[in-house]
Amino acid sequence: MTKPLAEMSLAELWQLFPIQLQEHQSQWNDWYQIEKNLLKNSLKNISGLQINHIGSTAIDTIWAKPIIDILVEIPAKTNIISVKETLFSANYLLMSESDSRLSFNKGYTENGFAEKVFHLHLRYLGDHDELYFKDYLNTHPTVAKQYEKLKLTLWQKFEHDRDGYTNAKTDFIQKYTQLAKNNPQQ
Repeated sequence: MTKPLAEMSLAELWQLFPIQLQEHQSQWNDWYQIEKNLLKNSLKNISGLQINHIGSTAIDTIWAKPIIDILVEIPAKTNIISVKETLFSANYLLMSESDSRLSFNKGYTENGFAEKVFHLHLRYLGDHDELYFKDYLNTHPTVAKQYEKLKLTLWQKFEHDRDGYTNAKTDFIQKYTQLAKNNPQQ
């Protein structure tokens, strides 16, 4: 019998959900658009809501984990706890939480990944460095390929260590995010 996800250790979860990279798939943008529409419908009472496709699946030229990252930004006056409850109703599971940032996922099962997997990042408006990074890589294909090479190099080393994989990419991401923020015209 399979253990519920909530009862699994981090090591067990990393074994069940390893880092997997694949060439860019055209359907990823379609999956994002469908999920965006579902989210807009679920969160229709929030005026000023911003929803964006972020992460490597939003960069057409590089290999990525087949997980669609979505950034949902809400106005500062919005009660983030009520949004959390609405996302539960849309079948999202809470993964981490702070006062101003919540992370959710959808598509993780006791048997591994579902066909469509989503990570949702809930934040207040303006907390969106990922947009700078995504836009920079989409307009600088050489840098995007450098990022892809880094990811491919890290893949096997950190296949069962998501935190290690993420941490090993941090310097690269911060460098180009800062460059994009300082030089928005480039």
